[in-house]
Amino acid sequence: MSECIQISFAVCRIGIYTCFRALCCKGPPPARPEYDLVCIGLTGSGKTSLLSKLCSESPDSVVSTTGFSIKAVPFQNAILNVKELGGADNIRKYWSRYYQGSQGVIFVLDSASSEDDLETARNELHSALQHPQLCTLPFLILANHQDKPAARSVQEVKKYFELEPLARGKRWILQPCSLDDMEALKDSFSQLISLLEEKDHEAVRM
Repeated sequence: MSECIQISFAVCRIGIYTCFRALCCKGPPPARPEYDLVCIGLTGSGKTSLLSKLCSESPDSVVSTTGFSIKAVPFQNAILNVKELGGADNIRKYWSRYYQGSQGVIFVLDSASSEDDLETARNELHSALQHPQLCTLPFLILANHQDKPAARSVQEVKKYFELEPLARGKRWILQPCSLDDMEALKDSFSQLISLLEEKDHEAVRM
């Protein structure tokens, strides 16, 4: 009987030691990868509001970006350092000066905008998709303001922007979004992170 008690006590000590090592000796968690992204789109497309919501900032503090701003947007498996560029007419011509070093692109469009603004957004997206510093990068294209009555569907945007023929062979995602559906927005960014990780793995294999 005493032998059984000794064996049980020994097993118990081993269990406590194993738990202690698991809790205290596993070291810090691995660092999340960081990616540098550029975020572009016309004024009023909602770039600043979307990024601020992802960073859990108060909507009362949102001010339209006139030059550029940088936000570190945290996700469970990555940190996105997003350089947001203002979308006014007199700023868009300087966008390309800020493309260097980008690893991915976020393009935000107002799906409920006027025909003229939608045409301008299409031209800017086409220009970005073909720019030498961006053409090989993953693109997340967000059709924002889906909560508005005049919003075009994703299929309408895809057809109007001629994405299938223009972006064939490129890595791109077109997703609907609005501030009212943060889960869908976060899922869109998760898909972008997956594309960024794939590109990283390809670079390692090369």
